[in-house]
Amino acid sequence: MSDKPSSASPPRPARPGALDSRPLWRVFLAFLGPMIVSNFLQALSGTINNVFVGQMLGTQALAAVSGMFPIVFFFISLVIGIGAGASVLIGQAWGAREPHKVKVIAGTAISLGLGIGLLVAIFGGTFTEALLRALGTPGDVLPIAIGYARTMMLAMPGLLVFILVTQLLRGVGDTLTPLYALLISTAVSCALTPAFIRGWGGLPQLGVVSAAAASVVSFIAALVFLWVSLRRRKHPLAPDAELLRALRLDFKILKLVARIGLPTGVQMIVISLAEIVLLALVNRFGSDATAAYGAVNQVVNYVQFPAFSIAITASILGAQSIGAGRSERLGAIAWTGLKLNVIITGTLVLIGYLFSRHLISAFITSAPVVELAQTLLHIMLWSCVVFGFQAVLGGVMRASGAVMIPTGISIFCIAAIELPSAWLLSQGYGLNGVWMAYPIAFTSMLLLQAAYYQFVWRKKKIQRLV
Repeated sequence: MSDKPSSASPPRPARPGALDSRPLWRVFLAFLGPMIVSNFLQALSGTINNVFVGQMLGTQALAAVSGMFPIVFFFISLVIGIGAGASVLIGQAWGAREPHKVKVIAGTAISLGLGIGLLVAIFGGTFTEALLRALGTPGDVLPIAIGYARTMMLAMPGLLVFILVTQLLRGVGDTLTPLYALLISTAVSCALTPAFIRGWGGLPQLGVVSAAAASVVSFIAALVFLWVSLRRRKHPLAPDAELLRALRLDFKILKLVARIGLPTGVQMIVISLAEIVLLALVNRFGSDATAAYGAVNQVVNYVQFPAFSIAITASILGAQSIGAGRSERLGAIAWTGLKLNVIITGTLVLIGYLFSRHLISAFITSAPVVELAQTLLHIMLWSCVVFGFQAVLGGVMRASGAVMIPTGISIFCIAAIELPSAWLLSQGYGLNGVWMAYPIAFTSMLLLQAAYYQFVWRKKKIQRLV
C-alpha cells in the first residue's frame, strides 16, 4: 500500500490507480495488518490493566473500572465522528494529490477535537459522582470508582486528541505510525499500572486509580512520540508551521466534516447511551454481574476491533479511489472486506468459544462469576461476524459521503430493537436476556444495511466531496 517510511521521507501510500497490478485482498491486508495490530494493542492495554486490577485488587475494583467504560466510551464517541468525517475527506484529498488540503482538513478536525476534550474535562470532572450515581453503580463500588472516573475525565483532552490524530494518519494511508505510537502507549501503561498498585520504585500506591494514572502517562508519551517522529520524517501530517496555522475552525471544511462525521458521532453516542442503559440493567443484578460485564466486554473487544478495522480500511480505500476518479472499484472493495470479515473475525469467534473459560479467568478469580461471564459470552459472541458484515457495507457507503441512511438504520436498530429486546428478555431470562439483545440488533442492522446498499446506494452517482 505504501513505501517504507524512512528518516528522509514520510510514508507515501500508492494511489488507487497504482494498485491494479495486485489483487485487492493484498492491498487490503497491507493496509489492514498494522491497523488490526494497533487495535489489538489498544484493547490489550485496557485488558492488561483490568487483569492487574482484577487479580491484584479484587472483583470490586474490577467492577469499579468496568462501570466507567460506558461513560468513557460516550465521550470518545464525540471525537470518533469527527475523525471518521475528516478521514474520508483526507482520503479523497490524498487520492487527488492535494496535500495542502489534507492539512487544512486536519487542522480543523484537531481544533474541534481539542475543544470537545476541554469541555469534557471541565464538566465530566465536575459531575463524576453524579454520573456514576445515575448509572446505578453498586454502593459497595461507588467510593473507589469515583477517583478512577474523575482521573479519566480530566485526562480527556489529551486522550481524545491522541485518538483523533491516529484516525487522521490513516486517512493518508499511514497505518504504521499509529501502530508505533500504540506500542509505546501499551508498553508504558502495562509497566506503570502494577507499579502504581504496589508502589514500586517509590511511586505512590494509587489503588484503583492506578490504571487511570498509567493510561494518562501512556498517551502523553505516545503524543510526544508522534510529534517528534512526524516532524523528523516530514510527514504529510507533521506538526509543522503549515499545520499549526491550520489549527483553526475552517467553517467550509467543518461543514463537510459535520456532514459525514456528525451522523457517525451521533451513532457512536447512541451506542454508548445504549451501553449505559444496558449497564444499568446489569447493575440491578449486583457487583458480580457488573464484573462479568467488564470481562465479557474485554473479550468481545478483541473480536470486534478487527471487524472495525476492516470497515475502516474499506472506507479509506474507497475514499482514496473516489478522489483518484476510480469509483468503479467500490464494489470490489466491499466484497473483499466482507470476505476478510468471514476469515478474520470468524476465526477469532471460534477461538473465543474454544478458550472462553481461560479467557474469562484472566480477569476474574471467583468461580461463580467466571461461569456467569462464560455463559454471557457464549450467547452473543457469534454475532460479531454479523456485526462485521454491516460495518463493512456502512464503511464503503461512508467513503462516498452517504452516511445519513446507514447511520439512521444503526440508530433505529439500537434504540428500537436492542434496548427494548434487552429489557423484555431480562424480565424472562434474567441477566442472560440482556446479552440476547446483541445478536437480535446486529442481525437487524445487517438486513437493513444490505437492502439499502444493494437497492439504493449502488444506483447513485459517486462524486468527490472536496
